[in-house]
Amino acid sequence: MKLSCLPVSFFEDILAGRMSVGEWAHMGADIGLDAIDLSVLFIPDRTLAQAAQLRRQVEDVGMRVAMVTSYPDFTHPDPIQRRAELDLEEQVVALSAEVGAELVRVTAGQAHPSVSRAAGIAWAVEGLAQLTERTSHSGVRLAYENHAKPGAWRYTDFSQPPDIFLEIVRQTGAVNLGVNFDAGNATAFAEDPRALLLAVRDRMISLHASDTATRDELRHVLVGTGLTPYAQLFQDLRCSRWDGWICIEEASFLGREGVAAAADFVRRAWQAAAPAD
Repeated sequence: MKLSCLPVSFFEDILAGRMSVGEWAHMGADIGLDAIDLSVLFIPDRTLAQAAQLRRQVEDVGMRVAMVTSYPDFTHPDPIQRRAELDLEEQVVALSAEVGAELVRVTAGQAHPSVSRAAGIAWAVEGLAQLTERTSHSGVRLAYENHAKPGAWRYTDFSQPPDIFLEIVRQTGAVNLGVNFDAGNATAFAEDPRALLLAVRDRMISLHASDTATRDELRHVLVGTGLTPYAQLFQDLRCSRWDGWICIEEASFLGREGVAAAADFVRRAWQAAAPAD
């Protein structure tokens, strides 16, 4: 198991310039993470030069980037906008490669009110498949997530319902598209988060370790203090000898202490789930 962290609690500080990516990397190194995660929003100029500068900040403290999270909207009802989303996301993958990331988290798109289930699935599959083909040379793997809703979006994710998520996973089986399983989202929106994990385990290349205080609504809490059944999820992964990235989605807003506590919980829970020899 390799451990990284997406610093949701620090997004506002990083975007406002009160905290640098280098400072975040230094914190991650002090806490003992194997890598850190970044949002594409941390590269506001969207230039390779800026991405290279961020990579130097990270590597100067002995760290690397595991994942860049992004938010493509492949379910937009306007075909011109869908093509623009594909072009923009191809650029995001290039920036992620420049920053040294192994993975890029991708999404299906928003649940636009005018978009039917059939159309949304078809457009999401088309966009994800084309993006995977276009970026196959980049050295970066794409990880499609059972996503909820970022602050940058107006609507929830079109594939927040587990049945839609699973159908898109099924229809992208022929391309080299991985899955980023978000444990908190699964707990909030799936009837059985363990069954959802088992349905996509063979495609999983990463796991977002997040947690929720409620079902039917994602209410972030410190990882390990909510409803997410980590003991069972980690046991299922360890029994299959899964060894991908666990990327903590740290959104407790408890500062450094929250990151350290989440990392400690994940390490302990992962170790406790070790299968008997």
